[in-house]
Amino acid sequence: MKPLIALLIALCMIAPASAQAPAATKVLRVAFSIAETTFDPAKIVDLYSRTITPHIFEGLYTYDHLARPIKIKPLTAAAMPEVSADFRTWTIKLRAGIYFADDPAFKGKPRELVAQDYVYSLKRFFDPVNRSPVYTSLHDEGIVGLEALRDAALKTKRPFDYDREAEGLKAIDRYTIRIRLDKPRPRFLETLASSDLFGGVAREVVEFYGAEVDAHPVGTGPFRLKQWRRSSLIVLERNPTFRDMRYDAEPAADDTQGQAILARFKGRRLPMVDEVHVSIIEENQPRWLAFLNAQTDMIGTIAAPLPAQFIDAAVPGGKLVPSLAKRGVRAERVLNSDVAMTYFNMEDPVVGGYTPDKIALRRAISLAYDVEREIRLVRKSQAVPAQSRIVPNTSGYDPAFKCEMSDYSPARAKALLDMYGYVDRDGDGWRDLPDGSPLVLRMATQPDQRSRQYDEEWKRNMSAVGIRIEFLPQKWPENLKAARAGKLMVWQLGYSAAASDGLQGLASLYGPQAGSQNLARFKLPAFDAMYDRMSEIEDGPERERLFYEAKRIAAAYMPYKNRLHTVETDLIYPWLIGYRRPVFWNEWWHLVDIDTELRARSVK
Repeated sequence: MKPLIALLIALCMIAPASAQAPAATKVLRVAFSIAETTFDPAKIVDLYSRTITPHIFEGLYTYDHLARPIKIKPLTAAAMPEVSADFRTWTIKLRAGIYFADDPAFKGKPRELVAQDYVYSLKRFFDPVNRSPVYTSLHDEGIVGLEALRDAALKTKRPFDYDREAEGLKAIDRYTIRIRLDKPRPRFLETLASSDLFGGVAREVVEFYGAEVDAHPVGTGPFRLKQWRRSSLIVLERNPTFRDMRYDAEPAADDTQGQAILARFKGRRLPMVDEVHVSIIEENQPRWLAFLNAQTDMIGTIAAPLPAQFIDAAVPGGKLVPSLAKRGVRAERVLNSDVAMTYFNMEDPVVGGYTPDKIALRRAISLAYDVEREIRLVRKSQAVPAQSRIVPNTSGYDPAFKCEMSDYSPARAKALLDMYGYVDRDGDGWRDLPDGSPLVLRMATQPDQRSRQYDEEWKRNMSAVGIRIEFLPQKWPENLKAARAGKLMVWQLGYSAAASDGLQGLASLYGPQAGSQNLARFKLPAFDAMYDRMSEIEDGPERERLFYEAKRIAAAYMPYKNRLHTVETDLIYPWLIGYRRPVFWNEWWHLVDIDTELRARSVK
């Protein structure tokens, strides 16, 4: 028996050494500065929800994550689309063998993504019940027959007929979609690449969950929703049925960073992390402390920028402080494709309207606001003045273009106000309207530290020219809802480009977009005609001339005070590998890796 006992003892001794320890769960931890609203693509307009959804739903096309200049490539499509010479007919073949994540809606059966899913998904934006914020944007693309389906539902007050075929949107076989547009749309491919909105949605899921579908996003993407505490925590987990997708990209030959990322990851199966935890941390200081305490793996991205008040504590003069450098943190500084703006409700009886006196009031308010001071003091020099709604890295953007939009001149502001009768008539020190009633700006705002800083700047600048201003704070999603309904007088927010076409920025001035992208409700037939023309023609000299004219019109009527384009610094811990800030797209969580051992050693 002794040899047997000795053998058992030996086996016991070597077993732990040879056994494989379970791999640590790779969790990517990020923060948002503002809460999400919904995970139903047909009902989304905000950046924060749009950052979640493309990791769950997949569009037909996507952006090459490392390519600069940008490049669109197939995602669920089998190849680039076949396009007619007049840019009106687009035919797309899908890849076979792509499946939705398992869900009770499918009754235990695998559910393949087919052409009809994209047909259904696009129709949902036209269903009046969904009240889609981006309906007008998709309407402008002119997909033949969809508007007729919407009109039928509105006129009959019956449910939208999803089974009725639209001439311009057909699944001509199981894997082929044909889209016909009423006008030429040379840049329609950029719409097809918007996975955050136009990903494939299964009809069974929508019908199974009904009004609760926003809490049950089911797509074909690399992640699925595991947990959701509204306005607090969002947890995504690896989609166990996600297909075999491998890391691939085409960075430029001279792109050192891009080539290094590709060399490290090429051929790796996606996603590389197991879970993504998104914490909603609206206040700047707690979000900054969460990063310093390594409770998040980075601070940055448009959804949660490094707060300006901590720029000097992190990267004074653009150089990373030694305490962060010692921890292996790296900094990436970029000029964003965005604009911070203040809009005036053109239907408001005080600041709205197209008569010379109303235009003068808005232009005076614009001239009275010191953008350079906001950039210097509030944003710690992390921005550049904006001249228009056209943002960097998009067509129509010209860094040499200059107009009144960024001018600061209290003297000119006062002269305009005096000229058009906005004077102090009752001797209380504040200007009144020409009819003698009080002139009061009522600006919507949020109850957070960052918004309070902006409020102080507006108070200071308006008081300097004798204009009374009141602030009406409520949560950002509530302000957005009120803005879309035309209930706010003045509000400030940001816009980020989702594609390289600068015309998307001008949608904020397009009359048919009122209540959607056009929160100011600006309506000018001459501008609308210009916009329509720009949507139909190819890029070239005529389109550039129209961009110039559009920017001049915007500055003249001033429905928006486009203040600045942000310069942001992302801070990334060394265990987050492969991060590169996207240009126009929001999906990147499946393209990074976490070194769990390095993180464990670093946060002891």
